[in-house]
Amino acid sequence: MAASSDDARADTFEGALGEAAALAARWLNGVRDAPIPPTAGIEQVKDALGRTLPDRGPAAPLVLSRLAEAVEPGLIRMHSPRFYGWVIGGAQPAALGADWLVSAWDQNTALRNVTPGVIAAEEIAGEWLLDLLGLPATAEVGFVTGATMATFVGVVTGRDAVLRAAGWDVRENGLAGGPRVRFLAGEERHGSVDDAGRFAGLGTPSLVAADDQGRMRTDALRAALAAGDGPTVVCLQAGNVHSGSFDDLAGAIDVAHQAGAWVHVDGAFGLWAAAAPGLQHLTAGLARADSWGTDAHKTLNVPYDSGITIVADASALHSSFSQQAAYLPSSTEGSDPSDRVPELSRRARGVPVWAAIARLGRDGVADLVQGLADAAAALAAGLRSVPGVRILNDVVYTQVCVSFGDDETTRRVGAALDEAGVAFASPSRWQQRAVLRFSVSNWLTDEAEVERTLDAVRVAVDAVR
Repeated sequence: MAASSDDARADTFEGALGEAAALAARWLNGVRDAPIPPTAGIEQVKDALGRTLPDRGPAAPLVLSRLAEAVEPGLIRMHSPRFYGWVIGGAQPAALGADWLVSAWDQNTALRNVTPGVIAAEEIAGEWLLDLLGLPATAEVGFVTGATMATFVGVVTGRDAVLRAAGWDVRENGLAGGPRVRFLAGEERHGSVDDAGRFAGLGTPSLVAADDQGRMRTDALRAALAAGDGPTVVCLQAGNVHSGSFDDLAGAIDVAHQAGAWVHVDGAFGLWAAAAPGLQHLTAGLARADSWGTDAHKTLNVPYDSGITIVADASALHSSFSQQAAYLPSSTEGSDPSDRVPELSRRARGVPVWAAIARLGRDGVADLVQGLADAAAALAAGLRSVPGVRILNDVVYTQVCVSFGDDETTRRVGAALDEAGVAFASPSRWQQRAVLRFSVSNWLTDEAEVERTLDAVRVAVDAVR
């Protein structure tokens, strides 16, 4: 019997996806010029969506149209080339299109024998990533939700490996009763490192002193390692969230390995510097670490849900995360995706990464990363010409931290900038003072957008002063 018009089975994919495409294009076409802040709050959006559950809803295109009309006023335009908050990139068209296909294909990307199409794309993406980042070709790549889970995978694999070397099998015995694992990180590490340590049962990291740019001091790491013994995991940083600075990876990795420690590098946005010849000096020694984590959304400009975890010792990774069951047709020709990540059921989140790299190519990825750093340098140069502005960091990558004098003035400038809606920088606190942090992460941020940003800052400063 045919479905009636109020039955969801009457909906067509052509109708729903056609409406979604039109709505998405309308939103994205406004990215460059529309105001950045939302204009509606949560309660207003709930009212527009409708709070009462209907007995039956309208056809799918009407549902989507209503959704967009209600929700868009409550959205912040994070895609804007003048949005500099929280190290958030945008989404390149090829990557966004691939992300839509991933949702349409709806493959559970756990087992090589079951979904070979998307797994082939993910495996090639992994090989390309290792090549672009200069990491060992024998390392294994897993696709996770974001940088927090990427670090979690590296820390858990490291935890298990150092305990195994100490004669304790955590997979068999758990943590209770085994040797305590020391967990060390720089005092200016990102909060996701703390989360990963807690999730892994290691607790909050013991903090190692950092310099005035947030880089872990290698001499302090050496002293911290010498002050104790036993199984140890060290987390280094490629890209401080305020200064953009990188730990002395070569020196710190050598010191940590001399002490028998596992080294994980949190490179949520900074790992990509290794793909740009003009920035590779920042990541010298990177390949000698044991594991790495990054997020393709932040710098490669792939849609969300694109964290990447990489581990040099594939067998150690599999030991920590592989799953076996009689009903799972595990591969006999290579490791399964489920051997590399915490999840069994997951979408093919590596496919948009493949699409982004396939579109850009080696030179295009290098140009993208270098372009972000160049835009940050240009932004810093322009800000220095604004009276009363002080750049607090050495602008070596994509971060610019700015003070506009005293804390109150800095906060007021940030509020004025946000209210005007032309550009957005995230307020923060660094070096015991209020700052505005400009994180240049969007593929559309070019010289013209930098100039528009500087004009907006000058207007905000004039309004405050």
